[in-house]
Amino acid sequence: MTKTLLIRAEDKNRWERRAPLVPDDLAAILKATGARAWVETSQKRFFSQDQYEAAGAKSCQGMADGDVILGVKEIPIEKIIDRKTYVFFSHTIKGQPTNMPLLQRIIDGGCTLIDYEKITDADDRRLIYFGPYAGDAGAIDILSLMGEHWAAQGIDTPFAGFRRAHQYDSVAEAKAHLREIGRLIRENGLPEALCPFTIGILGYGNVSKGAQQIFDCLPTRRIAPAAIETMVTEGQSDRHTIYLTVFKEADLVRPKAPRAAFDLTEYYHHPERYESCFEPYLPFFTLLVNAVYWEQRYPRFVTWEGLKRLAQAQTPTKLSGIADITCDTNGSIACNVKSTDSDMPAYRVDPLAGTTQDGHLGDGIVLLAVDNLPCELPNDASSFFSNQLRPFIPGLLAADFSKPLAESGLPEELQKAVIVYNGQLTRRFAYLKEHLMRKRS
Repeated sequence: MTKTLLIRAEDKNRWERRAPLVPDDLAAILKATGARAWVETSQKRFFSQDQYEAAGAKSCQGMADGDVILGVKEIPIEKIIDRKTYVFFSHTIKGQPTNMPLLQRIIDGGCTLIDYEKITDADDRRLIYFGPYAGDAGAIDILSLMGEHWAAQGIDTPFAGFRRAHQYDSVAEAKAHLREIGRLIRENGLPEALCPFTIGILGYGNVSKGAQQIFDCLPTRRIAPAAIETMVTEGQSDRHTIYLTVFKEADLVRPKAPRAAFDLTEYYHHPERYESCFEPYLPFFTLLVNAVYWEQRYPRFVTWEGLKRLAQAQTPTKLSGIADITCDTNGSIACNVKSTDSDMPAYRVDPLAGTTQDGHLGDGIVLLAVDNLPCELPNDASSFFSNQLRPFIPGLLAADFSKPLAESGLPEELQKAVIVYNGQLTRRFAYLKEHLMRKRS
């Protein structure tokens, strides 16, 4: 018998207005499967209850009516209902201490947990993600924040009138506004105090591509990492151009062993054999955008010590702002000491004192640390995400969870993403037992 589907109301914060399935895609799924669907009422979801009801769903309070519950962000522990199937970004796969109690509750309740982040193809490439929109929102927000930051310092730029991502109806609207700003830069240039205006982007995946498409609304030129120092120090630039440098792994880290060559496969399998080589680039960038996936076993790219050395050698520092889009606190960008939200998206870093201060106006390096940037673009991000998720829903609803996972009929891509199956950690995620035990001890 086909299971019932429920779309939950997001409640992590007031900014979370996304949905895992948009009404048009839900309507197509219901028509194809004959399933029943419920949508938990929400006063802030971008798509209205009326739109979902027109698609064939019924409204509900709470999650009791659904067999398969789709969400976006973590579900509060007290709302978990026993023996349900949950699909959402659980933020547990790294053993994150904050979410170990949630994982334990799902196990204790005999539930099944599928995490979008682990839905991958045969080459382990993610199939369902918000990535481009994190990059879009991060690039929009850092330009908006810096425009206000520089204006408060008496530096007039056309970015001062650029708004935050959530203040635009769509990415297209934000890009149209930025193209007009780009026209002003081509005609009038940027202040000498900020030139050459350079942006370093760490990473080249979906998040990076999202950020790049925003910056490319301006008059941009790509500069290779090896050429950025010469370009900046020898005056090979002009005030009418934004210079972008995209960093790959080989630009960010080097083997610890003398004369050893960089090997990408070795780096991912044995990162302990590598060390960061990014610090020498810090003096040459106006802004940094971090779009690199990171775990504790990898080297940090920006350290407190490196920032202190930069500030001691360069007063004031050219580096004015950092958009840490991947937002691993105390991670690859060590001065990211806490995540923020859209109410107060940034704080300022004092490299010499090793301290931070809330807000983006005043002295210091502005650090954007919003940990769920795609929620600032709820229409575009939800539509993109839903389009990726939609093909997997019929197989999810038809699967027989009374059978062993391998025999359940669940699509293979989803099987790989099952963290908990009927109250038991799956073999692929058995390593999380250690993190659960550590949390209890």
